[in-house]
Amino acid sequence: MKCKFLWGIFIILFIMSTTGCSRDQMVKEGVNEYINAWTKCNYILMYSNISDESKSEISEKKFVNRYSNIYSGIEAKNISVNIDNSKDIKYEDGTAKVPVKVDMNTAAGNLHFLNTITLKKENKTWKVMWDSKAIFPQLNEEDKVRVDTVKGKRGTIYDRNGSPIAEDGNAAQVGIIPGDLDDNGEKTKTDLAALLNMSKDDIDKKLSASYVKKDMFVPIKVIPEDDERLNVLEKISGVSIKDIGERVYPLKNAAAHLTGYVRKVTAEDLKSNNNYGADDIIGESGLEKIYDNVLKAENGYDIYIIDGNGKRKSTIIRKKVHNGKDIKLTIDSKIQSLLYDQLKEDAGTGVSMNPKTGEVLALVSTPSFDPNDFIMGMSSDVWKSLNEDKRKPFYNRFQSNVVPGSVFKPVTAAIGLKTNKLNPQLSKNISGTKWQKDSSWGNYYVTRVEDYGQPSDLLNALIYSDNIYFAETALDIGKDNMEAELKNFGIGEKIPFEYGLSKSQFGADGHIKNEIQLADSGYGQGEILLNPVHLMAIYDSFVNDGNIIKPYLLYKHNAKAEIWKKNVYSKEIANVILNDLVQVVQNPKGTGHGAYIPGITLAGKTGTAEIKSSQQDITGTEVGWFAAVNVDNPNLLVVAMVENAKDKGGSQYVVPIVKTVFQEVMNGI
Repeated sequence: MKCKFLWGIFIILFIMSTTGCSRDQMVKEGVNEYINAWTKCNYILMYSNISDESKSEISEKKFVNRYSNIYSGIEAKNISVNIDNSKDIKYEDGTAKVPVKVDMNTAAGNLHFLNTITLKKENKTWKVMWDSKAIFPQLNEEDKVRVDTVKGKRGTIYDRNGSPIAEDGNAAQVGIIPGDLDDNGEKTKTDLAALLNMSKDDIDKKLSASYVKKDMFVPIKVIPEDDERLNVLEKISGVSIKDIGERVYPLKNAAAHLTGYVRKVTAEDLKSNNNYGADDIIGESGLEKIYDNVLKAENGYDIYIIDGNGKRKSTIIRKKVHNGKDIKLTIDSKIQSLLYDQLKEDAGTGVSMNPKTGEVLALVSTPSFDPNDFIMGMSSDVWKSLNEDKRKPFYNRFQSNVVPGSVFKPVTAAIGLKTNKLNPQLSKNISGTKWQKDSSWGNYYVTRVEDYGQPSDLLNALIYSDNIYFAETALDIGKDNMEAELKNFGIGEKIPFEYGLSKSQFGADGHIKNEIQLADSGYGQGEILLNPVHLMAIYDSFVNDGNIIKPYLLYKHNAKAEIWKKNVYSKEIANVILNDLVQVVQNPKGTGHGAYIPGITLAGKTGTAEIKSSQQDITGTEVGWFAAVNVDNPNLLVVAMVENAKDKGGSQYVVPIVKTVFQEVMNGI
């Protein structure tokens, strides 16, 4: 009897245990279908897995809207829901209560909480008994979820003197209240379009959007807060003005390529980078992009629940605001603007630095554009004109490479002196205006502007910018020596600079192919391509005993020179070249004499580079250069380049541009 009794208990326990396992399994199957739809934000599928009783209390539309509005409002993504297996499923009054762990990313950061999903058996399957607590455990039916945003301040970009060149500022939002338009509404829109440089069709599209109501402020365009048009706009019936915060660029076109600009994040940005929220902005180009991680602000968020009376009930998650960090540059806004004003009518570039410290004072590319237009809304006409401008205003010329022409000749001189292949006092006895090594060159000749007579030594070769002299010097140096020494100048190497620059080159494949290319390289033609900032750094070596100082852009309180290329050539060679470059400016016959300023000793070199398909091509253009440094007080070095200078005088067109910068700086700008 005892054995039979024990066997009966065993059977009962077995049935109970297997029944319990089967029930848990069925409950989990029911809840897993709901959870899978939840993690995919498939609210319609979620709704199909709730009980008929729950469906009688909330429609599919309201259910979907409830989730959609809350999750989009808090910017929920990467939702993860898992059954909490560390806890048992509880069965009460025919229901099963399943503990779950919920994780999701929100605007305020990662949110983790525990919840319970209640299920009830219907037609042999378990369905979710849904109410608002399934979203958040503290959320009741009449409650709402609110998100308060504290906007972070993006870091300001300052120049060396503390003047902002990119900052969070204010702008004017011009809008229309449709209900306030009078009987002359069509004329008002036409007048407004003309004032804002946009089409009336664009205004009509904004006003005809489905969400627009008569008493609503409809944004039309953002303009600067000090725009003179505001005085007129404020008097137009139906037009309203609001103050808003925007990223602004005080130097406008003068520093557009340097600062770049920002834009609002896109859906693609949000997918690829979890560090951004839907309302954030991101650096699109220039320093705004390079230092986006430094400048970037993190908005503060407070996600909370309010009850039916609008009273705050409980906090879901909160994140403190973090402002971006400011950046201070070595740039001098006055020199930046001055160089831009001198170059703005041309396609070209102007760069400047303190050659003793390496501090870069200006980086200009022209023609340019106003970065504020990208923030405040660029009209289709402006966009079209910029894109169709053959001078390419979006092209960054200080970032690119250009044929240097004769401005490169001091480099050849330094290499010749270093390799003992050039005697600066010895005349090469050159005569005439064209020369070739021998008949093996066929119809190819090196030409010079004039036969200035004798001696054809280094000093006169620089004063008169003698192509033949430097072609002969390059051949004397030899291909292998020339290539090795050009590499010592950093040519072919990435320039260590905060703003990415193209690598200069002396050959398309890193080599000089033949004698003609070697000869042409001697006077900055052939396949020589130099970045303007790199050329400026090379010129700083003439006042730094043959050491190339590293240019830099981030301001340091105690500016000290850091050598990029040490002992590229000797101090004695530097002095020889520097003294000769002084004569290029001071000698009345010098090609740089147009930059002569009484009371200041400038050393400089002109360059007119030919851009043509062959030596016989007469349709090609010319690039004009001038580089100069103050010798008495070497705290300013300026390099300027203008494209398409052939009909403007070549380098002689550029010389006054650089001269004006030195004059203005001497006079305190």
